[in-house]
Amino acid sequence: MSSWRDNWGFGIVTFIWGILTVPMIVVLILLGALVMGPHRSFWFFGPWWHRQFFAVCGITRRITGWEDLPNAIRDGEQPSIFMSNHQSQLDPPYLLGAIPTHAVYIAKKELKWVPFIGWAAASAGAIFIDRSNRERAVASLHEAAMKVRGGRNVVIFPEGTRTRTGELLPFKKGGFNLAMDAGVPIVPIAIRGGFHILPKGARRVRPGLYEVRFGAPVDPGAFLDRDALMAEVRGRIAALLLA
Repeated sequence: MSSWRDNWGFGIVTFIWGILTVPMIVVLILLGALVMGPHRSFWFFGPWWHRQFFAVCGITRRITGWEDLPNAIRDGEQPSIFMSNHQSQLDPPYLLGAIPTHAVYIAKKELKWVPFIGWAAASAGAIFIDRSNRERAVASLHEAAMKVRGGRNVVIFPEGTRTRTGELLPFKKGGFNLAMDAGVPIVPIAIRGGFHILPKGARRVRPGLYEVRFGAPVDPGAFLDRDALMAEVRGRIAALLLA
């Protein structure tokens, strides 16, 4: 690894570079949408952000386990819910390119109107959830489940936030309610290296290996309740982190 990249000055410069290049990519997506449509434009330009950023920062990518998944999931014929641990602010853009089939995030509806980030999420086809009260939240999750059953792949970070220690946090229940309602497989994902490269609260990007590991899919229908399903998925992600 190049030692000149592993210093505070360069790490801070690349952090600023990452922030400045986000609106540039979104502008490309919006301009491309005029020609090829918003969805195709997002998936053409969107993954390029993390590729150029990783190259500048000296971050090496590694993706394993995808080739072992069932063909229907890899071909996009079987909609799935990809569940991953959350180590870094770079996890969301990285997973957009690391998952070979198109998969979008579930986000609160307020994000839709946030300049640049919200516009890009809407172009990608993100599913926005109304969390203003319990009834609307439940209705939004049911609507999201219908979209997943209809063919939409989604990515969820069941911890709900980034880890501050590098350790796996307790899982929240919402994503598992969605999975049981949608009745589609959960694909466990382990992210390794993100905590070293850009942990929560850091303003310095470090070079290193950023790895995404896919595990065998979990069928929600094989479990009697949500808690058992949640424990199984958490156990598989924990095992992937240690493998």
